[in-house]
Amino acid sequence: MNENKDNKKSIQEKLELLKYNCANSSHLIVDQKKCAKCKEKPCTFICPAGVYTKDEITGEIVVQYENCLECGACRIACPKNIIDWSYPESGCGVVFKHN
Repeated sequence: MNENKDNKKSIQEKLELLKYNCANSSHLIVDQKKCAKCKEKPCTFICPAGVYTKDEITGEIVVQYENCLECGACRIACPKNIIDWSYPESGCGVVFKHN
């Protein structure tokens, strides 16, 4: 019964169930020079947590690594293979929990 209730939650509601232990530095590094040549920017829509956004003024990709779910979708979807992705430092990153 609880499973049916969870299936009806929106993505945003499900993301709110997660806890993060933030690292002091990003485990996601984007080569901004090479990224500037990418027109599609799939990282901005493939990430389920919305980690990547495009700064409308500078055109650069802003990485909010604190929200990363560590799924790796961004590095798979990146057509230029320019996201240097690693796991966060020990003890940091996403902590999955159930409510």
